[in-house]
Amino acid sequence: MRASTRYALSTVRHGLSAARLLGGRQLARGTPSNLPRRLPYTYFSAVRPVLCVPRAVFSQASVADSDRPDLFYHPISIPHSVDSSSSTPVYALSFLPTPPSSSRSATVIGWLPAIAKGTSGDIEAGLDDFVENPNFRSLMQETIQQGLREGVDEVWTNGALQLQHGWMHIHDSRNTPPLGRIGDPDDIIGSVLVEDSKILPDTYQAMPSYRLCTSDGPIQLTEGLARKLRTVLEDVALRETS
Repeated sequence: MRASTRYALSTVRHGLSAARLLGGRQLARGTPSNLPRRLPYTYFSAVRPVLCVPRAVFSQASVADSDRPDLFYHPISIPHSVDSSSSTPVYALSFLPTPPSSSRSATVIGWLPAIAKGTSGDIEAGLDDFVENPNFRSLMQETIQQGLREGVDEVWTNGALQLQHGWMHIHDSRNTPPLGRIGDPDDIIGSVLVEDSKILPDTYQAMPSYRLCTSDGPIQLTEGLARKLRTVLEDVALRETS
């Protein structure tokens, strides 16, 4: 386990979010005195990691994740769902270092509110408050299918060689299953048919149960697909600002 990992069984601030993420388990109270208040950080419960973004630093500029340098958090505001004249402060999660052109940009993976729903005061949001961006989800799935067609990722090319025949699941690398096992439905991005050790990209099917963000963290693609997605996102960002 990396030295940068910090542990917390629970906190008064984070306990509600962590408890829901852990299936309602009650966690012990108390916060390590050395746990920094910075954006962003991953603190670990006794079971699984929980990402929290402190409300106290919302006014700061965009920052990169200290453990996932490919992820960036952009403080923006989105129109209120009921009162369009008001807005809600959120963090837009993205693979791009520059802020999105709009709050609904397809380059935004999703949004993490500065304050958890139904709370008041200095209560911070956790992963269970994360809201997926359907525009990004569609773009991501299209990009993966295109990446498989172009053979941009040797992980899946080699996987097809080993499988030879049958359906191959495209897993999220945040929670890779043991060899020969099927991963959690939340972590299976899609499936594609393999025949004679070759991927048939037109057979690719997105997995409806896949989640862009789980208690294991945000989406994490294998290297080749990650590069392909970033290139596509950069092109989309240029079109959105032109």
